[in-house]
Amino acid sequence: MTIEVRVPTLGESVTEATVATWFKKPGDTVTEDEMLCELETDKVTVEVPSPASGKLAEIVAQEGDTVGVDALLASIAEEGNAGPEETKVKESVSAQKTEDDAEYAEEISGKGGETVDIMVPTLGESVTEATVSTWFKSEGDNVAQDEILCELETDKVSVEVPAPAAGTLGKITAQEGETIEAGGKLGEMTSGGAAPAKKSGDAPKSDAKPTGDGQKDVENAPSANKLMAEKNISADQVTGTGRDGRIMKEDVLNAISAPKAAPSAPAAPRAPVPADDAAREERVKMTRLRQTIAKRLKDSQNTAAMLTTYNEVDMTEVMALRKEYKDLFEKKHGVRLGFMSFFTKACCHALKEVPEVNAEIDGTDIVYKNFVHMGVAAGTPTGLVVPVIRDADSMSFAEIEKAIAEKGKRARDGKLSMSEMQGGTFTISNGGVYGSLMSSPILNPPQSGILGMHKIQERPMAINGQVVIRPMMYLALSYDHRIVDGKGAVTFLVRVKEALEDPRRLLMDL
Repeated sequence: MTIEVRVPTLGESVTEATVATWFKKPGDTVTEDEMLCELETDKVTVEVPSPASGKLAEIVAQEGDTVGVDALLASIAEEGNAGPEETKVKESVSAQKTEDDAEYAEEISGKGGETVDIMVPTLGESVTEATVSTWFKSEGDNVAQDEILCELETDKVSVEVPAPAAGTLGKITAQEGETIEAGGKLGEMTSGGAAPAKKSGDAPKSDAKPTGDGQKDVENAPSANKLMAEKNISADQVTGTGRDGRIMKEDVLNAISAPKAAPSAPAAPRAPVPADDAAREERVKMTRLRQTIAKRLKDSQNTAAMLTTYNEVDMTEVMALRKEYKDLFEKKHGVRLGFMSFFTKACCHALKEVPEVNAEIDGTDIVYKNFVHMGVAAGTPTGLVVPVIRDADSMSFAEIEKAIAEKGKRARDGKLSMSEMQGGTFTISNGGVYGSLMSSPILNPPQSGILGMHKIQERPMAINGQVVIRPMMYLALSYDHRIVDGKGAVTFLVRVKEALEDPRRLLMDL
């Protein structure tokens, strides 16, 4: 049987890639998940693993060819049809199974229960791996169907893995702290019956290759090794972003193009800490989510030409309107009338007039969005997340309030899916709920604009020649100056201000 090797999903808005390097040649024996080739897109380098064990029969796309998503790269003659030589290899690998594992499998099969694999669930678009954060069950524990077995951490959200059937947890193959690919195996369980208890002296065995800190020898991508040799760069000078710190060709290119630091510029090591202070410190490894937040925010500063413009809005009319109708609104729609729906509506209104704030840069193109997918930044115990309210420009006040309330609750509970945090075109961040009086929000790439709301504070204002006390709020719009000019940014903020100071303008589309 012949297995096709095809171009995997390359990520949002990426439609093609170039074949950079083939690590195997026709006739070579390959094992499942072994890296066959490396693709380069305009954003990242993608490794293509073997979908099955066997022999590489034919390479269709040669090095340097440009291929689209799902295009045929090569074909593999599956193990069973590859001939006597491969059969010997298979038998040799099988012979290396330890006696303990054989006994364990024998015991499980003797109980009459069916062995069920516990697999990594779908992690979402562009997410290819996760780290095993916590196992809630131990080997030998009885579990009910859909009972949560473990929790995985990706660079975006935490994912719970439920039991695929009722029975007993058998062998855990991916330990806490290990990184495992989407669709990978986490462990085994026996449906019905009860699995044998492991001997107390036995350490859990894993068929998975060692990862993380236990992986001492991480083989870099061949294309990366070749480029480092050509440029006379050592691996110590390159930060690997591949799995387990593997150095990719893109990492070498980044190291080459990075500006040379002055001799005095290297990051200084942490200053020595007195012993009595060190004893009272606590060192905690950053979660993948926190690492991703840090990386994305720094990338945003490094990539966009970010500026911030400010204005202030008199909240008198919005507060009066809310006070007058909030009880009737809640009674009819079953949700509280807050300020976020007013700001969302005002922003959607302003984005129609200044569409570049709702656009993004793709290479040398500007992509204008004829819709508004509004990101609403929300603080959670694990970090900042930005759930997206899709087509907010076509929603009513009640629909917006319901969507924000529902997604906010799911964000705090850690239940948001990846798809609910992707595709935003503009973002609103309300630092005022924490008491912030003024701040400069940072862009959420690839978006070109983000509005910062702040604390409502009574201040003396000069109105019609008289000093009066008014509830005022500072507004801050951070924007990408590469596509948004100062005039457009100021116009956007003025339109938001006008709509909030006279909410009737929203009804009249003025």
